[in-house]
Amino acid sequence: MSLFRVAALAILCGIAISAVGKSGTPKNSATEEARPDDIPKSIAESVSGTLQFAEGNFIGLAEAMPEDKYSYIPTVGQFDGVRTFGEQVKHVACAQFAFFNEFEGKIPPENCEKGGHDPAKTKAELIKYLKDSFDYSNRVLATLTANNALDRVEGRYAGPNTKLGISVVAVWHITDHYGQLIEYLRLNGIIPPFTQKYGVKIR
Repeated sequence: MSLFRVAALAILCGIAISAVGKSGTPKNSATEEARPDDIPKSIAESVSGTLQFAEGNFIGLAEAMPEDKYSYIPTVGQFDGVRTFGEQVKHVACAQFAFFNEFEGKIPPENCEKGGHDPAKTKAELIKYLKDSFDYSNRVLATLTANNALDRVEGRYAGPNTKLGISVVAVWHITDHYGQLIEYLRLNGIIPPFTQKYGVKIR
């Protein structure tokens, strides 16, 4: 990934963060004035705010889907060869470990495309695996600084890259699969938790 693309993604992250309050909910410009302490105070915080927001939404989807639907694959449209709901959750968890293993210079898990080698299978096990991957991501991301942001990262998952770049890719990856799994929920008559809470405004 070129530095230009990394920079563009980082800018998008910054825009997203500016729209999110500390509680993880969108700001309402009509009712909430921006305060000086609302802005991130470091490079790590500039990415982690959006990462945690994406993680919260994704966990909400995973918890909202009934366990008997974790094997669900959409049948309306072209969905040949796609992952089940549970496989999607496992893939995202594995990828989080992979991205931030590479950040730390460690060997990432193999075959995250197929969920990796973690034994998690049930809904409870997969959600624990997912939460563990997010906890790990945030611990590693907290070490991102101005001095190491452009350090080279190697690996088959979005590499070669930089530490900043791989962190931004991790955010993008969660949101990519979040968008896919919204359809899985809605096709089962479930409104995504974030939409239930805040609704959708049509302008």
